[in-house]
Amino acid sequence: MIKFFKNLINIIKEKDPAIHSNWEVIVYPFFKVYIYYKIAHFLYLHKFYFLARFLSERAKIRTGIEIHPGAVIGKNFFIDHGVGVVIGETAVIQDNVMLYHGVTLGGTGKDKDKRHPTIKNNVIIGAGSIILGNITIGENAVIGAGSIVLRNVPDNMVVVGVYK
Repeated sequence: MIKFFKNLINIIKEKDPAIHSNWEVIVYPFFKVYIYYKIAHFLYLHKFYFLARFLSERAKIRTGIEIHPGAVIGKNFFIDHGVGVVIGETAVIQDNVMLYHGVTLGGTGKDKDKRHPTIKNNVIIGAGSIILGNITIGENAVIGAGSIVLRNVPDNMVVVGVYK
């Protein structure tokens, strides 16, 4: 457990130059929401759906960040600022992914099973971006602020504007 907290503190300090001490990290919205997410995800995996959703809703109220407990999130994930971020139930986020505030990883309402995006390793998604549906954002891709992405993005690509 101590290793988990140390790792989380180090990720936040590494990704955000505005953090000057370990103590500052504990008031950071991402720190709070990620702890809630880890507990809610554990409960979700063990089919305690109501309790998982209760915790994720509590986290949303406290931080302004909504992460469905069914979402799968890899290592070294980080959300900077965070307010307005929405991550849907079937979203998959691999390692070393960074999101800025106002990002939506949502569904289109058309699919039944996998409804949300898969974000591969080392992706950066700019503020206010909307990524919808069962699509994949390739490794090392960068999604510019305010972009709308409705189809797969290849590895190493930079996307700005509407990509459909």
